[in-house]
Amino acid sequence: MPDCSGMECKEHLSGMKLVTVGVCARNSEDTIRPALESALDQDFPHNQMEIIFVDDGSQDSTPRIMHEYTDKTNIESRIFSEGWRGLGKARNTIIDNATGKYIVWLDSDEILERHFLRKQVNLMEHNPEAGIATARLGIVAEENPILVLDLIPSVVEYSSQDWQNPTKLPGTGGATYRVTAARQVNGFDEDIAGSGEDIDIASRIRQAGWSIIRGDAVFYEKHGKMATWSSLWKRYLNQGIHGRRLYRKNDLFFSLYRMNPLASFVASLRYAVTGYRLTGLKMSILLPFHFTFKMTAWFYGFARR
Repeated sequence: MPDCSGMECKEHLSGMKLVTVGVCARNSEDTIRPALESALDQDFPHNQMEIIFVDDGSQDSTPRIMHEYTDKTNIESRIFSEGWRGLGKARNTIIDNATGKYIVWLDSDEILERHFLRKQVNLMEHNPEAGIATARLGIVAEENPILVLDLIPSVVEYSSQDWQNPTKLPGTGGATYRVTAARQVNGFDEDIAGSGEDIDIASRIRQAGWSIIRGDAVFYEKHGKMATWSSLWKRYLNQGIHGRRLYRKNDLFFSLYRMNPLASFVASLRYAVTGYRLTGLKMSILLPFHFTFKMTAWFYGFARR
């Protein structure tokens, strides 16, 4: 167990919640309803749950939908509305205000299986040394093929991932954080904008002495705005731009050699074979093309000044 002291390291207190579901959203009116329905439908005691919403400067009906769901549930809920300040700041708002022992991160385009909270909490309770518990990504074969192709590699990685490897770090998608661990490392780095803030905090939590473990709870990603090759290009172009900032902070987060399009093509051959074996989806054979396309976008974004 990591050595820490002060208010940040006090464990679950009487009268506090066991789980905080943290929802950060911005302009998510097209995807957020199924995400919230999955949180409200959990087979976990509602009196041991709370939901904290952070609206990060939405200009659509996202705030109204949040209020709509707080009015229809008996789960204690709070909404924080902020002008756009970035995902790191939004997530820190949840860490700062959580009364739960654990935070389950729920993005506005994700859906949790009904037993998700129960499984994740049980896993964390039986592993007191764990600062983060990841979950298993599921795939709905009927989804948009571009999205399915983008998810298959995550399924492959989950099947063999060693989170203790210093170059392997999980994102927040489907992850459960021990609040003690997140507060001990002072939360997310708010200077990392766009993407990468989740990898950064996972690194710092592990460096503080906490372990990262895997569970078998399942969640699904929708990515409603990634239905075309153009949207896929824009997504990875932006990730490459933000990846450059992250790389400047710590070049151990990823290997530029492995991220280049040619290396990605070679790696994708293994993903195609393993992806088909794990999912049975014939479209897995398209992964070499998909990898090369999106990593070309990423590398172009990374190289931009």
